[in-house]
Amino acid sequence: MNIEAIIIGVASLAVIGLFHPIVIKCEYYFSSKVWPIFLIAGLAFLAVALFSDGIAAYVSALIGTACLWSIVELKEQEKRVKRGWFPKNPKRKDGAE
Repeated sequence: MNIEAIIIGVASLAVIGLFHPIVIKCEYYFSSKVWPIFLIAGLAFLAVALFSDGIAAYVSALIGTACLWSIVELKEQEKRVKRGWFPKNPKRKDGAE
């Protein structure tokens, strides 16, 4: 039996499920200007994956790629807000409308 495959599948689902609201909240409170944080975190997790073994490497790589993909999703979320699909933050005064 390959229990690692099941663990990776569950971890993938958890990471995707976790990053979806993270992207929405980050855009709402900080705008898409926080993308460098996702870049740094993504590269750091990928570096950890390079020097790890087993499940830790796989999960680190999952988180790293999710961080990098979140950069794209931040820009897309900004468009969704402009279209009115998601609420914009009325308290944010950064000119992002």
